[in-house]
Amino acid sequence: MDASLTLVIITIVLALFFDFLNGFHDAANSIAAMVSTRLLKPHWAVLWAAFFNFVAFLFFGVHVATTVGTGLVDPTVITVQVILAALLGAIFWNIFTWYYGLPSSSSHALIGGLLGASVAHAGIQPLKWLGITKVIAAIVISPLLGMIMGMTLMVLTARLFFYSTPHKVEGWFRKLQFLSSAFISLGHGSNDAQKTMGIIAILLYSAHLTTGQFYVPFWVVISCNFVIALGTVFGGWRIVKTMGMRITKLRPVSGFCSDTASAITLATATILGIPVSTTHTVTGAIIGVGSLNGFSAVRWGVAKNIVWAWVLTMPAAGIVAAIVWLCMQYIHL
Repeated sequence: MDASLTLVIITIVLALFFDFLNGFHDAANSIAAMVSTRLLKPHWAVLWAAFFNFVAFLFFGVHVATTVGTGLVDPTVITVQVILAALLGAIFWNIFTWYYGLPSSSSHALIGGLLGASVAHAGIQPLKWLGITKVIAAIVISPLLGMIMGMTLMVLTARLFFYSTPHKVEGWFRKLQFLSSAFISLGHGSNDAQKTMGIIAILLYSAHLTTGQFYVPFWVVISCNFVIALGTVFGGWRIVKTMGMRITKLRPVSGFCSDTASAITLATATILGIPVSTTHTVTGAIIGVGSLNGFSAVRWGVAKNIVWAWVLTMPAAGIVAAIVWLCMQYIHL
């Protein structure tokens, strides 16, 4: 086995490790509402979410993977070293934010790493600004859309069940939360796993291990969905507490509405091929349903820290990836 093929294999393994970290880091997105409303204990909730993470490939195409693979940077300038540096930058930021319990975006860490390593390698000329603009716009739009949809669903639910007793409503929505959590897990598994699919697919393409036009091999699709589900099983409790308990207090009704709002937003973005952040979307929806209980019902200090993590994610991961790429050139990797 020659050195170049060995480096490709190492990079694929690292990409799957990033995918595992994505599931581990973002497990809270799927189960925060279920855990906060005490519908399921955390270990049962993550198994529920992991199953739907895995089967997500049955319901959506690979539009997001195509965007990541070919819509952000000219694929002809991508090298194995660029992908390796991008992954290391994203993994560093994921671990850093996980350690401090910050629900940052694994997706934007990966995209930031890809852009940073690509600029270090070939300058800004190969960047595809239309695709990058869509990603940056989604940073703002996805949490706002999640918040607006969460508020709308809460208002509609309140009107529909106005004459029902609180006890009955709580019972109904505790059961409905199983569906909303499954829906959001499908959205997470499809949109987030596809980012790693895109990275591995463009790696194989740049190493000339796939021929013809860019495509995502089926084994890559299965592997990425399986590994992100595995990561969800071992998901981080620190971020569950931030998402489900520290931002606002959720009840079964508000948990159902926040999950459903997030899931619809994620599914729409996935169909359109836009790589959005599950974390951003879920946080926006939780803030939306919580704010209807009054401005003070949302812990805005926690929300502010989360927003700062969002703002810093892409540039921080990009800078780390660029430094890693420069180091690889220095040691002639």
